[in-house]
Amino acid sequence: MDLFGETINWEEKLKPILDKYKGRKHPLDYQNTYQLLVMVILSAQDSDANINKITPPLFEKYPTLKSLSESDLETFIPYISKVRNYPTKAQWILEIAKTIKNDKDIPLTMQGLTALKGIGRKSANVILRETSKPAEGIIADLHVIRVAPRIGIIKESKDGNKVEKDLMQVLPKNIWSEIGMAISFLGRETCRPKPKCEECLIADSCHYYITEVI
Repeated sequence: MDLFGETINWEEKLKPILDKYKGRKHPLDYQNTYQLLVMVILSAQDSDANINKITPPLFEKYPTLKSLSESDLETFIPYISKVRNYPTKAQWILEIAKTIKNDKDIPLTMQGLTALKGIGRKSANVILRETSKPAEGIIADLHVIRVAPRIGIIKESKDGNKVEKDLMQVLPKNIWSEIGMAISFLGRETCRPKPKCEECLIADSCHYYITEVI
């Protein structure tokens, strides 16, 4: 049953986008878990495209968490100065580097990741998904926050944690790992702020399409 009181098999309804996007790499252009961790922190309130653009020199200078742990704010900040809220993010990242020190010691659980500065549930869910670890939640980025209520899976909310919680109540755990990113990709490509409903694989199951378009 969904939050509108209807009995809907969302796993079946969402299967077309699960099939299309399953296993597709996140738009952040990372090469390893260390890079992913840093880029996820930098991308908060910023665009993936901007983070992809500014990080190659950063990772050339700091190829590992260990090398980053030996840096200081004055040396590190110029590499991320074009990122939104960079002074705070720089402090978070250096603190993580100095605490963990080695790439192999990056925690890959929800509890371990969210204990780190700058990592909330959304970021942790992205890292767990990209490193093929068991899902402990559902990615609820800005695209999911917009698209999931539009489809009719949950009621609208601007609070990402509430959106995630509501999705976890409605969707079976076996699709948690992939469904958040699948809805996010749908939002990036098709279900834009001005949606391209005629191109959507799940239009026939979409509350917005059924009530507003046809």
